[in-house]
Amino acid sequence: MTNATKEAYLPAGLPAPAPSSEGLATEFWDGTRKHELWVQRCTKCQTWQWGPECCCHNCNSFDLTYEQVAPTGKIFSWERAWYPVHPALKDKLPYLTVLIELPQAGNVRMVGNLLGDPMQQVNIGSDVEAVFEDHDDANPPYTLVQWIVKS
Repeated sequence: MTNATKEAYLPAGLPAPAPSSEGLATEFWDGTRKHELWVQRCTKCQTWQWGPECCCHNCNSFDLTYEQVAPTGKIFSWERAWYPVHPALKDKLPYLTVLIELPQAGNVRMVGNLLGDPMQQVNIGSDVEAVFEDHDDANPPYTLVQWIVKS
């Protein structure tokens, strides 16, 4: 999805996400620009982890990499937000925030927005797929990962 073809889910006025200064999430953000999902993994013990860190949560190794995974998952938890976490969201209420479990990445969990009707019934365990929302007009441009229920 690009802004040229569809209105962005998140309104203008929100701070643009960016890789942190230490670069831990650079591979993730570079992947989103190519509409790919990349998750951090330890090369020593093969443990997946999210969010990005400088050492493995399991074995404390500093030998970490990123691997591409299928942009699909399952809803582990969700919340319908009625109060904006940022003033730019006040006209977008309610909205759905989901915690997505990624089976191809050791069931690590990633937070995101669930697109569609904000009053839709949400079922734990529902299959979802990523939708990549391009913000090409931002400086620098970035792409967000949003989620939709698979039909």
